[in-house]
Amino acid sequence: MKILVVNPGSTSTKMAVYEDEKPLLLRNITHSAEQLAPFGDVTEQQDFRRQLVLDELEMANIPLQFDAVIGRGGLVKPISGGVYEINQQMIDDTLHGCVMHNHACNLGCLIAHEIAAMIPGCRSFIADPGVVDELSPLARISGSPLMPRICIWHALNQRAIARRYARGIGKEYEDLNLIICHLGGGISVAAHEHGKAIDANNALDGEGPFSPERAGSLPAADLIRLCFSGKYSEKQLLKRIAGKAGLNAHLGTNNMREILERIKQGDEHAHLIVEAMIYHVAKNIAAEGAVLCGKVDAILLTGGMAHSDYIVNELRRRIGFLAPVYTFPGEDEMEALALNALAVLQKKREAKVYH
Repeated sequence: MKILVVNPGSTSTKMAVYEDEKPLLLRNITHSAEQLAPFGDVTEQQDFRRQLVLDELEMANIPLQFDAVIGRGGLVKPISGGVYEINQQMIDDTLHGCVMHNHACNLGCLIAHEIAAMIPGCRSFIADPGVVDELSPLARISGSPLMPRICIWHALNQRAIARRYARGIGKEYEDLNLIICHLGGGISVAAHEHGKAIDANNALDGEGPFSPERAGSLPAADLIRLCFSGKYSEKQLLKRIAGKAGLNAHLGTNNMREILERIKQGDEHAHLIVEAMIYHVAKNIAAEGAVLCGKVDAILLTGGMAHSDYIVNELRRRIGFLAPVYTFPGEDEMEALALNALAVLQKKREAKVYH
């Protein structure tokens, strides 16, 4: 089976071509601020990015002949996990304001569907978007009925890592209780109970541990006072939640390599802030142990920061009492997307209907 994978991000579009499980082409097309400046809304970038993908295929002499095109899922309505065939409802929701956030990942379904429509018999999918919501009824309730809990998290990578771990020990993902923590620009922590993430944080804009770019949970009353202080506009305050927040706000950079080097050179303030981040991550992981009533088969650490022995060892020191800790550094969203599409094409999994 020939599969094209399209994964749009804020400043790049990743693309890949797979033949069954084998990657034939991997590209990361970067977009400068100047290139993106003419576009007002992110959905206006659709034609621009689609053409770049087609150009890369032409330069690599790969004909436009695919069994499926799968895109990174957007931030549309909350849905259960799995692979979804792209339909008109999903496209309409993406284009006409039903998305939860205006993020480049919303282009994934639009570009995948458009390219697939150019190829006779080709199907188009998304898989495990960030709005996968399988929360238990208890997890949805917050202290205010005005603000029920929602989750926006690294569903695609977490579920791919869960399946990889399960395969490695000869079991199925659905047989296990796992706590998985994605350590990236944002940090998501989820309790996976027999194949469903029954608790996860809103890692995009306001819950859980702080991270290189996110503020995480904040003192609510202080945040309200800041909103009415007149010092910041709504746009500026949202940036203080996601973007100019977390390590970026405390240390002036979100570059973990740079920060870890500063710690190695004796920067005690950087050491304090990173230790605080690790402390809060560990605390959130331990909390998911309570969600699973202590029945935890393993804790899996993934994402870019899982490359750091220092961060992993400090986390293991704090959470190792709960369950064995395993690391899966980085993230392979392209492979995860390709394998999800392949599973449907090979009839090992059924594509769901978005509505």
